Order: sequence, then structure tokens, then C-alpha cells
Amino acid sequence: MAERDYLKAIQDHIVVFDGGMGATLEMFDLTQEDYGGLAGKCHEALVLNRPDVIEGVHTSMLEAGAEVVETDTFQASRIKLDEWGLADHTEEINVKAAEIARKAAGPDRFVAGSIGPTGHLPASDDPTLGQIRFPELVTVFTEQASGLVRGGADLIIIETAQDILEVKAAIFGARAAFEEVGRDVPIQISVSLLPNGGKMLLGTDIQAVLTTLEALKVDVIGLNCSTGPEDMRDAIRYLGENSTRPVHCIPNAGLPLQGPDGETIFPEKPEPLAATLGEFVEKYGVSVVGGCCGTTPDHIKAIAERVKGLKPDPRPEPGEIRISSMMTSTPLVQEPRPTMVGERVNSQGSRRAKELLLADDYETITQVAEDQVEGGAHVLDVCVALTERQDEDEQMREVVKRISLTQPAPIQVDSTEPEVIKMALEQIPGRAIVNSVNLEAGRDKLDKVVPLAKAHGACLIALTIDEVGMGKTADRKVEIAKRITEMVVDEHGMDPESLIFDDLTFTLTTGDEEWRPSAIETIEGIRRIKQEIPGVKTSLGVSNVSFGVSQPARAVLNSIFLHHCVEAGLDLAMVNPNHIKPYGEISAEEVELTEDLVFNRREDALERFIQHFESKGDEAEEEAEDATAGMEPEEALHFMILRRKKEGVEDWIDKSVEKIGAVPTLNDVLLPAMKEVGDKFGAGELILPFVLQSAEVMKKAVAQLENYLDRIEGHTKGKVVIATVFGDVHDIGKSLVNTILTNNGYTVIDLGKQVPVDTIIDAAIEHDADAIGLSALLVSTSKQMPIAVQELHSRGLDYPVLIGGAAINRDFGRRTLYPHGKESDEVYEPGVIYCKDAFQGLDTMDALIDGEAREALIARLRQEAEDYRNKPVIEENLPPLTDDSVRSTASTDAPIPEPPFWGVREIPVDFDDVFNHLDLHVLFKLHWGGKGVKGEEWERLVSEDFRPRLERMWREQDYLHPRAPLGDFPCNADGNELVIFDPEDHDKEINRLVFPRQPKHDRICLTDFYRPLNEEGVRDVVALQGVTVGPEATELMDRLHEEGEFAEQLFTHGLSVQSAEGLAEWLHQKVRADLEIGSAQGRRYSWGYPACPDQSEHEKVWQLLDLDQIGMYLSGGYAVMPEQSTVAIISHHPQAVYFGMKSGFIPKGEAPDEVIAESDRSANPPEADPAEGPTEAEGEAAAASA
Repeated sequence: MAERDYLKAIQDHIVVFDGGMGATLEMFDLTQEDYGGLAGKCHEALVLNRPDVIEGVHTSMLEAGAEVVETDTFQASRIKLDEWGLADHTEEINVKAAEIARKAAGPDRFVAGSIGPTGHLPASDDPTLGQIRFPELVTVFTEQASGLVRGGADLIIIETAQDILEVKAAIFGARAAFEEVGRDVPIQISVSLLPNGGKMLLGTDIQAVLTTLEALKVDVIGLNCSTGPEDMRDAIRYLGENSTRPVHCIPNAGLPLQGPDGETIFPEKPEPLAATLGEFVEKYGVSVVGGCCGTTPDHIKAIAERVKGLKPDPRPEPGEIRISSMMTSTPLVQEPRPTMVGERVNSQGSRRAKELLLADDYETITQVAEDQVEGGAHVLDVCVALTERQDEDEQMREVVKRISLTQPAPIQVDSTEPEVIKMALEQIPGRAIVNSVNLEAGRDKLDKVVPLAKAHGACLIALTIDEVGMGKTADRKVEIAKRITEMVVDEHGMDPESLIFDDLTFTLTTGDEEWRPSAIETIEGIRRIKQEIPGVKTSLGVSNVSFGVSQPARAVLNSIFLHHCVEAGLDLAMVNPNHIKPYGEISAEEVELTEDLVFNRREDALERFIQHFESKGDEAEEEAEDATAGMEPEEALHFMILRRKKEGVEDWIDKSVEKIGAVPTLNDVLLPAMKEVGDKFGAGELILPFVLQSAEVMKKAVAQLENYLDRIEGHTKGKVVIATVFGDVHDIGKSLVNTILTNNGYTVIDLGKQVPVDTIIDAAIEHDADAIGLSALLVSTSKQMPIAVQELHSRGLDYPVLIGGAAINRDFGRRTLYPHGKESDEVYEPGVIYCKDAFQGLDTMDALIDGEAREALIARLRQEAEDYRNKPVIEENLPPLTDDSVRSTASTDAPIPEPPFWGVREIPVDFDDVFNHLDLHVLFKLHWGGKGVKGEEWERLVSEDFRPRLERMWREQDYLHPRAPLGDFPCNADGNELVIFDPEDHDKEINRLVFPRQPKHDRICLTDFYRPLNEEGVRDVVALQGVTVGPEATELMDRLHEEGEFAEQLFTHGLSVQSAEGLAEWLHQKVRADLEIGSAQGRRYSWGYPACPDQSEHEKVWQLLDLDQIGMYLSGGYAVMPEQSTVAIISHHPQAVYFGMKSGFIPKGEAPDEVIAESDRSANPPEADPAEGPTEAEGEAAAASA
């Protein structure tokens, strides 16, 4: 008979596990004799003494509908059985228990060999439970798993896990047993999360669980025990959305209660338990369900009936590679790059660390680690090698154990000794990095270390050193890296994504002629390794570059060298985060001096660099004139907010509190002043930047006032949780809402961008919010808003939801009020309110906190939604957007230009050439808030403020770093698909881009602007472009927001986003020139807009252009990152036009594009007020209304 295939079964249908062994045994009248005379209920003893009873439990579960029964071996490890005096029966019990289950299950159903925890906590520092070592646990679990497999188990389930390190040991034990027995079975891991906080006993969150277990290549991941299903919801949702492995949920029958006689009662009845598990299957893609403590055959019967006929959803593709600590997980490559690796817990590089290790002062060592995490380190490098000691392995184990228990950052094990690495990995609970291997003495050590790293799921750093020596040139670095890749990836089978190359940093400050070009070679080595070895990552010990000079000089040299390495593709940087300066904060003079040294541009570069830092002095600051002299405190504060004067506002707050008190200062002075600012904005008297400057003053004032308000109650008008929805990276509009609400008396919990629905709801519950605010830019991401309302409605929560953003309108809000759409007239009672801008959001909140006004607002909105819903709709029998049976009339024989090259190249950019391609209409009117200003006032604003500001910012900025890859590919249209061919073999298809087609109008599809596929084999040409100005602008904006510089944040955001758009426009014009077509011929289309709305197509563009190489990446919702980036497809067709699914027609003749550099929108001073009509490019800027 064919072997039963458990993994195939859980891909085919929903598999049901059995229920709780203990609860079912309570149905039997068992005596002490049945338990072998033991004083207590050791269920495993029944395997020896009453196998009939155990078989009866299995049979009852199978008859109820279970497809899998678990062996009665939860406590059958030698350690647990020893507590009952049964240790010598360990093998017998496990083999026999599996045989009993096998007999009951028969040939068609499955037996899961159950392995529970030993009761020890190897990751803890408990003096008793934390002393057991990893190898001892592996031996214990090997013995148990061996018996289960020999007895006929179809899989091993390691369940009710409370310590993730013990789980690792159990996995190692199970795999050792498979080798011993000669039969592999799947491994299913089931962790137990505490009901409050949703973490394992030692603080491991579900992200760390998933990262660690996926790296260990287990087969199924999920939860059991501890709670009922409702308390598992968020963790199950996370696993459902992110786990590449099948997911299971095996809960208790609710949270246990104590009965009148002290007995344990599990309250959840079969039907509610089954209903929730069925929902988990349908909503979160759970593949395996069952019951744990308190569940009986009745529960299993209800579960089996609920999931009968349901099919498991396919698992998601692997996302970004992550690493984990015992507490949580984090991306291996942070965005923005680089991942900062703290280097101070290092006996080789830190004198203090060496002294602490010699003194066995582990408490202070842990504090050094904590200081680095607080300073910004994402990962902690740990090196304990000392020539004075011979116990490196034991010291390493002690240090990594203490750091694991106290720090959320994953650990990088810094040693070249396999024994030390092995002991460290056996103590680290999460997914670590091993640093490092090389080929200096051949490959012997590499062949020992790589299997260790692979078995533990660790990432691995390799140095570009071989038998000849260190790779000093880019060519040698790449040569060694390729050789190591063959060994690690091709021979040992490690994932290239987990292989990290350190191509070596050499010191520039020694004056040694040999090392003068070393930084150039290192930077080029990084670039080429990333380009020539797909998937691998890069790391660097940055501080080596600056040994021997003063600390201020080191900070600047480290920072500028790091900046250029990151631009070249560096992923991880080993550096003290406290000794790095942001590139944008370094003066132009110091940048030039340092880059002369880094790029070897002058003979005297080192001399000038050292001389500068030896002679550097302080600069004096000028004091501002006080314009509020003689004013009363109330008058002065009002003046300062309206006139945007920050300096000295704290003193005036103190005076006002002394005169009229804290609450009157807030309610009668500050809030009315901000309301007046808002009124002036609404009346067109103030532009947005001025509003934000007033908000900066307000923030400083409120910060001072809080020193008094903390001592009284009721000083907040209400609490609002706000977020940009998942998949959307545009944040400036939502940040404006935060600013306006905060400075008008509301407490705002800003969750940032790309926020999942459950995170938003959890925050609203945690903070007892009065409302939730959601922002979205794109049509594709706005779909998250109805999902949020549906989830709130299904949970019976009562938070009003404010929505806004460029992608939606008032009718969108009216539709969203109905959680079930047209299928039901049920409404979301608390209300869904569309707000066109931040000030309407403020007015809405003011109404919501006023009982009478709230009632009137919700009633009006509900009536408007009902009227909209009842409007007669003419039903049209239209074809789906995928239909390609009819094509538009776009010409199929447009001339095909010859591109200057085939394939992908990065186009060099002189950024000053981009200036005339900036769209000043979008920049000034929308991004910078000038919309609505007209006539003389507009001319004054442009000439006296915006234009000089633009020229100054353009001249002084050092945070925009343009990159512009361009790909020219042979192509043909095939219905609604654009077939992309290999640039080197025009007959070889390499991808297909899919687009929707209008259901009516002219039935346009974007593919109509390319030659159709035919037997003649004539290929058209398509250009794909991706441009970015880098992530540094985002970092700067975040810093400005934190510092309360809201206006400067707005200006910076506008310039950076419009610079990316201008760069795209510049590149499009270059494409037109290279193709030798008219300067206004064709169109450029970006995904997310009406002609090509499906952003998931970005993945194909990434494959074609390899945009990761310039630091661009996709968010979980396929949005282009960094925010200041765009991706587009270019058509050269003379009839190409912009269109949507409900609008747009094919022109009879040519359709010239509006070219920014040739229009009054260009960065040449506009002679007149530009038209107010929106363009496609304005979409993102309108997010400021969110």
C-alpha cells in the first residue's frame, strides 16, 4: 500500500486533528490501578496498563470526524517520565503509543507523534530550569521521536511550546531520529502564546516564531493550547498572511475557569469553537484545525462539519529575508539601508569590552549591548576571543544567552572557530548571523561552519580572503566571492539570500601608498558583487576605514564612506551607530575634503583632511529680536502662533499659566489661536506651509504646557488613531492630519504608513480611541478601508472611521458605510466619514465628541448614504476587463523606432539637467500648498517665497541622489498581454505584462499601443524605466517631523517627490530623443493609475530591470519604495493617450503629450497663474488632503 502523505492531504483539503486526550479520559471511570499504581494521573502510564482505553479515545475522535489522532505521549520524554519513575520505559511507551494510534487510525488516516515540553526553559536564566544544555535536550528528543517514528507515526508534532530554544532542540532531535530510524516524516510546530500580549512564555512574539521556524525548514506552523481561538486571532492572521508553510490552529475550549469544587472548566461549546475555526480557514487560509484542552468528540464533530468541503488557500511566496532574536524579528536588510550592526561587544575592537570579559562582568557587557540598541543598532555583533583565556566557547555561550534575554536585536556570532560558533548557535533562540568564513587556510573550516549555519537556519558572512591573501581590488573581491558562492550555495545548498559578503575595509588614514585607492576598490567591489551574484547580501566593517584619527574626524570619514558604500549596494554596516553622522548634516566643505580622501582625488587629501579637523572651531549664533516685548501673556502667545514665532514661547507659557492657569491657557488662548490659523487657511488667507509653521510653534507651546497639564485630568479633547493603510507608503497627508489634530487639543496615535488592519484595530482598543482615521493615495490601496470597516463591524466595535486621500471621494465613503456591500442593508452604526482635508477632519472630530452634534452628523451621513444607495442604476451588460475579443482602433502599423541599445542600462544623470523638468504647478500649487492663491497674491508668493526657496533648496540640498535604470526590450501585444522578449534573443519570451481593457468606449487596452504578435515576427520596442532620488529624503522628513519642523518637512517632501517625477520626465524625454521620435510623441504610464491599476505587476518590472540594485524595493502591498521613486512603461505610439476603464478615446490623428520642459509648468518662472485642472501626476500630492 502507498505511503500516507500528510503534506499532500493538507494541500488538498482542510485536515481535522483530534481533541483533548485529558478531557476525553474524564469520561472513563479510571482507578489508580489503571495508572499502574501511580499517585496521580500520568496519562502516558495508560499506554502500558490500559491500551484499550487509549485506543477508545482515538476511536471516539475518529468517529467524530478527526483525520489525525495524536499519540498519548505529550509527557513521554525521558525527563518527564522520570518524574513518575517511568524513565526506563521511555522507548517502550513511545513505540507502543504510536502503535495504538496506528491501529485505531487504520490505513487511511494519520498518526501525529506528540512531543510536549520537558518543563525546562533552556533560554532562561532560571537557576534550575535554565541550566540544561542544548545537546542534552537533543538527546532526550531524539529518543522520544525515534520511538514514535518506529511505532508508525506519520508526522511529529512538537506542541504547546513555551521556549523557542527548546523547540529548536526538539527539531534537531527529531531529525536525528529520522536519520537513526531511516525514515523522514513531516515536522509540525505548535507554539503556545499567553492570553495577555500574545507572546510565548519568555517573550517571543509571533514574528520571531515564524522567522525562526521558517529558517529551520519545518513543514507546518501554528498555535495550540493556552487560550481559546479568539485570543489567537491576531497571531493566526499574521501567520495566514505571512507564513510560506501551512498554518494550523488547535485551541482550547476557551480560557479555563475554576469550578465550584476547584475543578478546571473549559467553557467554550462545540458550535462557537467550530464557527471561529471555520472563519480562520476562510479568512486566514488555515489548513489544519483541531482541539486541545477541554475539547471532546462533540467539539471535533462540530469542527469537522464546519470545515467539510473547504479548500486551503495557497501559501504566500517568500517575502524579504528576516532574522530574529528571542523577542522579535526584523528584516536582514533594513529599509532604508543599511542594517546597522553594533560593534562594541567585541573583544578585538573594544578595549572596554575586553576588560569586561576578562573580569567576567557580564552585567556590564549586557549594558553595552543595550546602549547600542538604544543608539540605533539593528543587530549586535558579539566577539569574545581573548588570547588571555582559553574558554571562548563558554564565554560566548554566556554572553549570547544574557543578550538574548534582554535585547530585541538579533545576534551576529563573530568567530572563525567552528566549536565556538556551534556553542553560540545552540544557545541563541532566534535566527542569527554567523561572522564569518573565508578561504585563507583553504576550505576546511568553511566546510565545518556552513553545515552548522544551515542546520540552525543562520545567515552567513564570508570575507573575500583566499589562499593568496585579502582581495584588495574589485576584481579579486568578486573572484573570491564567486568561488565561495559555489561552495556555500551550489555544494552545501544554502539559500543565496542568506549569504553575505564582506569585501573588506582598509584604513585610509595611515598615509600608506598601497591603501590610497582601497576605498574605491571596496565600493566598486560591493557594486559588482551585488550585480554579478544574484541574491547575496553585502556587509562591511566600516570603522576600519578611519583608524588613527580624532573622533570628530572618524565620525565624518565613517559617515561619508558609509554613504557611498550604501549607494553602491551595501546592506549591512558594522559600525557604532553613535559615531555616525547623517550625510545631510555634514558641511559641504567637510564632504569635499573627505571625498577627496575616499576617492583618492588629491595627493594631499589626507594632510588637508587631518589639518581641517585639528583647526576646527565653534561658530557663534545670533539672537533673534523679541517682537513681543510689552505684551500680556495671552496676547503674546496669540501673536506668536499666528506670526509663526517659536523662540521664547516656553517662557510665555509659564507666564500665562501663572496668570490664568494651565487649562485656560490651553482652551482660551492656544486652541483659539490655532482655530484662527485654520480659519485663515480655509479662507485662503494662509497657505499650507504657514499653517505648519504655526503648528510648530503650537507644538513647542503644548510641550511646555504639559508640565502643568500632567497634574490635572481632562486636558485632551479626544483620542484618534490614524494610519496610512497597508500597501500605501505615502505619509505626508496623514502627517498633516496628525499636526492639525494634535495642535487643536486631540491626542493622536500615529501608526505610520503601511499599517495592517489588525494593528489599527488593536491600537484603537489599546488606547480607548474616540475615532480611527485612515489615509490612502491609490485606488488599489484604498480597498483596505472597507476591509477595516468590515472587521470593525464583525467584532462589534464602535469607533467612527474618518477616511481621506487622493484615491477616494464622498461616494466612496457612502459605499463603505455598508460593510456587506449590496448584499445587505446593514450599516456600520458608528459611521464612516469622508474628510476632504485635515481641517474637515478637525471639524468632524469636534462634532464627534459633542453628543448632540455627533447624532446629527451620523444621521445626516446615513441618510446621504441611503439616498446614494437607492439612486437608480442602469445595469449595463459589459464584458469583464480581461476580455480581449474586441480591440480598439489604435493603428497596428505605427513606425517602429530603433533603440540605441537592447537590454538594461543605468543612465548617468546630471541632476541640474532635471531642474527644467520639474512641474512647478504640482510643486507649488499642491505639494507646497499654494492651491487657491490667485492673481497678484500668487505672483507675489511665487516671486518672493516659492521661487527663491526652490532655487535655494535645489542649490543646497545634499539628500537627493538620482538613479535611473532604463530597459529597452523587444515586445509584441498578445490580446491584453504585452509579451516581453529577451534583448539578446528576440524570439525568446521572458515575461508578460498584463493590462485591463475598457469594457466600453473605444475598448482601449495599453497593449493596443504596440505591434500585435503575428507570424511575421516583427518586434516592437517597449521602454521600461525606474527612477529614484534615494531614501535619504524620507529620513530627513522623519527627523524634521520629530523636531516639529512641519513646514520644512512639507517643503522637503514636495521637492523630493517632484524631483523623482522630474527625473522620470527627464528620462522619458531622453528615450524620445534616443528613439528619434517627436518630443511630444507617446505616453508614460505608471502602475496604480487607471490604465494599469494592478500594482502587483511591479514584481515583473523588478525582474526585468533588477531595481533592487539601486536601492528600490516593493512594499508588502507592491508600492514602489523609497517613496521618492517611480516606475513606468513607455509607449512610442503616436496615438497613445491617457485613459481609464470608464473614460478615454482613441484620437483620429496624433495625440501630442504635454511635455513639462516645453510648457509653462516648467521650472522657468511661470508668467501667469497656471490652470487649476488636475493632472495624473498630481495624485500623490493630493494625499495632503487625507
